[in-house]
Amino acid sequence: MDVDTDVPMHDAVEDQLDPTLDEEAPGFDNGLTSSSPGASGIADNKSTKPVELTGSSIGQLDAWLEKLSQCQCLSEEDVAKLCKMAVDVLQFEDNVQPVSVPVTICGDVHGQFHDLIELFKIGGPCPDTNYLFMGDYVDRGYYSVETVSYLVALKVRYPSRITILRGNHESRQITQVYGFYDECLRKYGSANVWKMFTDLFDYFPITALVDNKIFCLHGGLSPMIETVDQVRELNRIQEVPHEGPMCDLLWSDPDDRGGWGISPRGAGFTFGQDISEQFNHTNDLSLIARAHQLVMEGYAWSHQQSVVTIFSAPNYCYRCGNQAAIMEVDDTMNRQFLQYDPSVRPGEPTVSRKTPDYFL
Repeated sequence: MDVDTDVPMHDAVEDQLDPTLDEEAPGFDNGLTSSSPGASGIADNKSTKPVELTGSSIGQLDAWLEKLSQCQCLSEEDVAKLCKMAVDVLQFEDNVQPVSVPVTICGDVHGQFHDLIELFKIGGPCPDTNYLFMGDYVDRGYYSVETVSYLVALKVRYPSRITILRGNHESRQITQVYGFYDECLRKYGSANVWKMFTDLFDYFPITALVDNKIFCLHGGLSPMIETVDQVRELNRIQEVPHEGPMCDLLWSDPDDRGGWGISPRGAGFTFGQDISEQFNHTNDLSLIARAHQLVMEGYAWSHQQSVVTIFSAPNYCYRCGNQAAIMEVDDTMNRQFLQYDPSVRPGEPTVSRKTPDYFL
């Protein structure tokens, strides 16, 4: 496994795509952050139970999905409507969202919209296939707006068929550094859409549990969390904290060394095989599935197959040369990995997937 997602490369396509930056913890504040969920008004007049879709709302969602599938942004007004509809769905989901098999589990997509469409071609369209995405929909790639809009629209349209967890990049502070904030300014002329989505991110579940056996989350384990029930007790409706159990679940990484270690990212921890095996034993789990780290084959096992990392952004940052993968779990809990290469983006030359030796 490539332990570090953020290999220091200095031939960045854009400064905002410099992978070395992601080592830094979310500990800065440039005055633009908002700690109060729903500050944009998306959570005003919340429902007391999930709202059932009407014929007109289904038609509207289908029209939005068709437009987004062509990599065209929704209007600011439509984004506001979509985010309010999404709160009506996500506010009723659990910190540990239960997911049934069969399901296809996916890792980071990072604004690589055309590769997301390729993912659905490889895995099958939603709702024909059930999906679980483990976070990091925005930043790095050029199409974060379209990517997160498309996945949120799918979630609202087919709430029982797709689960979208929160990643460490679904954060006000991180998105101000790694591209999503700037992309919203460029495409909409203001930060309003960025604010709507980052307020919505507060409602995303932070983990999922597939048939009570596969614990899914973006980052990794926390020294403050011994049981899945402790995750259920967290208050997730907030900006990702700089430390503590919620931070760790979104930032931590498995490591070859035993025990807990200081993370080079500056947030979360590293955890060894002894930690993951104890967590799985305590909670009667067969596997921890997580994302968060670039792995060149798209997936990689750790800790004697008690942890798997899944990364679903091929040729990450349009230059890392990696494959992507998704993990299919069938109705008897058998697992199969599907690997794929980048899609050809319209109007752009095909780039070799081979990584120069000096990057390895």
